[in-house]
Amino acid sequence: MDAIMLFGDSLTQGGWEPGGFAQRLAYKYARRMDIINRGLSGYNAAWGLEVFRQVFPRADQVGAQKIKLLVLWFGANDACLPPKVQHSPLPQFTENMNTLLTLVRDPTSPYHSPQTRLLLITPPPFSSLQRGAILRARTPPEPLDRDQATTRRYAAAVKAVGEAHGVPVVDIYEKLWEGAGGTEEGLGKYMQDGLHVNAEAYGILYELILASIAEHYPELHPDNLPFVFAPWDEMIRTEDPKATLKSRYRDV
Repeated sequence: MDAIMLFGDSLTQGGWEPGGFAQRLAYKYARRMDIINRGLSGYNAAWGLEVFRQVFPRADQVGAQKIKLLVLWFGANDACLPPKVQHSPLPQFTENMNTLLTLVRDPTSPYHSPQTRLLLITPPPFSSLQRGAILRARTPPEPLDRDQATTRRYAAAVKAVGEAHGVPVVDIYEKLWEGAGGTEEGLGKYMQDGLHVNAEAYGILYELILASIAEHYPELHPDNLPFVFAPWDEMIRTEDPKATLKSRYRDV
């Protein structure tokens, strides 16, 4: 089957957790498209870029699974504060995000994939209250490694990249910040530890992704995709079950 690839850091990797957005998408797209989760805990966009060149099908790769939608979710680790090794200066982060999109869209790229649609997600808000308590409890205690203002700038950079390339952006930062009443105290209902989101936030993200697909790529919305193989009740109404079992997937 064709696939949706989720590519990002631990927020993407955690999408397989109970209630995670990857888990929900896999259920929603069952028998329509595969959900491939390439979340890389601890990675920034620069490191992700190197992995992308190894996991995304090359244009000359015969018989490779078609990626119909690529969802990119980086920025949370890039936004950590120096001297953390994951820190990526904002211009470099922006350049890496531009490169990821260009690799897919540029006809001269070895990863050119004209059938692949693109979707960006902003990093979520950061709770210094939760994260700070965890870091202070370590032995020895560690200083706070992120702040809200910096994370907000990286979220804005993702939106700017999307606008420059004409790629839709799911702004989970603004959605959760508004839901928290614009306070870090209110973020507790969405966060596991100040950095990683919980099932409630993943549920909101899942709905935003489906809404964005419906608006920008309706042909890829699960409600508009047939089962790859016939529903079971068609099998009992046909004179040639073997023919009915053949994949009836249509390229979109």
